Amino acid sequence: MTVQPIRLFGDPVLRTPADAVVDFDKELRRLVRDLTETMQDEGGAGLAAPQLGVGLRVFTFHVDDVTGHIVNPVLSFPDEEEQDGPEGCLSIPGVYVDTKRRQHVVAQGFTENGEELQLVGTGLMARCVQHETDHLDGVLFLDRLDAAARKDAMKQIRAAEWYDAGAPPKVKVNPHGIFGLGR
Repeated sequence: MTVQPIRLFGDPVLRTPADAVVDFDKELRRLVRDLTETMQDEGGAGLAAPQLGVGLRVFTFHVDDVTGHIVNPVLSFPDEEEQDGPEGCLSIPGVYVDTKRRQHVVAQGFTENGEELQLVGTGLMARCVQHETDHLDGVLFLDRLDAAARKDAMKQIRAAEWYDAGAPPKVKVNPHGIFGLGR
């Protein structure tokens, strides 16, 4: 097993945009394996490389019995339909807040071997793909909340046993709008 520790809210790596993957090598395949095994061990729907402290544009997912990964994802949205529902994050354990996302997404990217990949997601898969791609851009789901919901989420975070009051994290407002990437 190659389960790795997950970085928690407040760690600067979670706010740093990840670099594009340029080497599709043994190290990338090991990273994908570590991400997959850590995500499965934690029972998550997705896990992005920055959550393991690695600043590369890759994430894994496990939604509706479909497990996979995507490298260097670029998102597009085929329509304007939205969904609003509970969202959480392995880097913010125990905090779930209703978050607006697009209902449908298309992600273009690559496999760990450099082969082109297209991932089409609806519902929970679309939410997962958007959430994990946000991680690659240094954006957390908390950044997508309105002021009242963000205040409630921060209250939950401050009450969590993992929260370090000596190093309180900062929440930023996403400059890309509610759905990110300006699309």
